Amino acid sequence: MKETPKHKAGFVSIIGKPNVGKSTLMNQMVGEKLSIITSKAQTTRHRIMGILSGEDFQIVYSDTPGILKPEYALHKSMMKFVSSSLSDADVVLFVTDIYELFDESMAEALEKVNVPLVFILNKIDQAKGTGAEDKMTYWKERVKAQSYVAISALEGVNIENVFKEIINNLPEHPGYFPKDQLTDKPERFFAAEILREKIFTNYKKEVPYSTEVEITEFLESETIIRIRADIYVERNSQKGIVIGHKGEALKKVGIESRIDMEKFFGKQVHLETFVKVAENWRKKEINLKRFGY
Repeated sequence: MKETPKHKAGFVSIIGKPNVGKSTLMNQMVGEKLSIITSKAQTTRHRIMGILSGEDFQIVYSDTPGILKPEYALHKSMMKFVSSSLSDADVVLFVTDIYELFDESMAEALEKVNVPLVFILNKIDQAKGTGAEDKMTYWKERVKAQSYVAISALEGVNIENVFKEIINNLPEHPGYFPKDQLTDKPERFFAAEILREKIFTNYKKEVPYSTEVEITEFLESETIIRIRADIYVERNSQKGIVIGHKGEALKKVGIESRIDMEKFFGKQVHLETFVKVAENWRKKEINLKRFGY
């Protein structure tokens, strides 16, 4: 009798400081743009699961907010997502890049890891000479890991090696989700994330960090999705900035968001946006719960 191939499945948590490329890596691993990516730090606020399934495996990736010292109630909620992803992880990917140095907050996070740890040095495409090798030597002296992989998440370099390390360390287990499922999040979550990404790329300074998006209507028919979104800011002055002169800034964000939503959902999107003020929402538990933190 032919032996049935063993099925591996498990949860893989991606942790690291803000802006080291965690979201880019997860999107590369899953093959879909599930996590928002911008050049600004702290763009990921939730724990976002991306599911990759094959005939004999299922990997459930968790992209988490970057490790930081909390300044607001929002930051505390973001760090809870990091802790929860570590508590049920079967494998942890610790991502850093060629520019970073080891610090206390990393040590604290790594202390909580009691499963196989794969160390990932990202952005090697930006290294000069022996820069990547030297940096890997530096990290090997400070972080004990099951294995070490140097990658460029942006260029897709050595992603296959990360995949092999994950499969090697996954337990034997049936799949946790249907094989055709890509994520644990509903469609309206991604509509909000796409809009939030455009806010991060179109506005400067504190405005993107003070902004939250709530999808109040998501009506889908065979040919079109009608979406209504409320954009919340913390102060009246920020409301004016988001709307812009004669509404031009908001219009630009709306157009860019609609184009990406149509690519993501694969059908026509009609998007309406409204800007509202929720004073100091990042510091208020009631608002944070409402926004899903």
